[in-house]
Amino acid sequence: MMTGILCLILAYLVGSVPSGLVIGKVLYHTDPREYGSHNTGATNAYRVFGAVGGLLVLICDVAKGMFGVYLGQLASQAGIGTPADQIYLMIAGGLLAIIGHSCSIFLKFKGGKGVATGLGIILFLAPWETLIVFAVWVVIVAITRIVSLGSIVAAVLVPILMYFFGEPLPLTIFGLLAAILVVVRHKDNIIRLIQGRELKVERIQKK
Repeated sequence: MMTGILCLILAYLVGSVPSGLVIGKVLYHTDPREYGSHNTGATNAYRVFGAVGGLLVLICDVAKGMFGVYLGQLASQAGIGTPADQIYLMIAGGLLAIIGHSCSIFLKFKGGKGVATGLGIILFLAPWETLIVFAVWVVIVAITRIVSLGSIVAAVLVPILMYFFGEPLPLTIFGLLAAILVVVRHKDNIIRLIQGRELKVERIQKK
């Protein structure tokens, strides 16, 4: 039981690791929070560090979500609940990773919007839906160059696809909750989109 609880705590701590800040400091000697949108996510990492840096941050953030789900699975195997409860614990591990990413203990409970980490969660739990959602995201970003718009549309699409693919109800509910979280975390972006002031994904010149 205690091992299972520790697995869930670790899911939050893993999610809390600020990938963009760590990669920026170690590889580029730069704090991404000082430029662009002032956050540590993959989009701003691309603006500040370039394609390689942005891709590294994206991979790390996706991996945090996948590892959170895996830790939830380990928590179930360690004796929390019954075998039938495993899906709930896997979802819980994923949610804890998102919470850690968005409210990082290492960043005074601030953080990113959780899109890439959420992508890792659904990649683990619902890979076919993930492929469709990612394709939609790519098309929107390629046309508009606005990552936040692609992220919002993709997030809303997740629970819809889960419903039509006949995923278990707990997983569909998770998809809905995750979509709501992503939309809420993008509230400022939505305002800027309406006003036509949203930042596009392009390199910036650091002073």
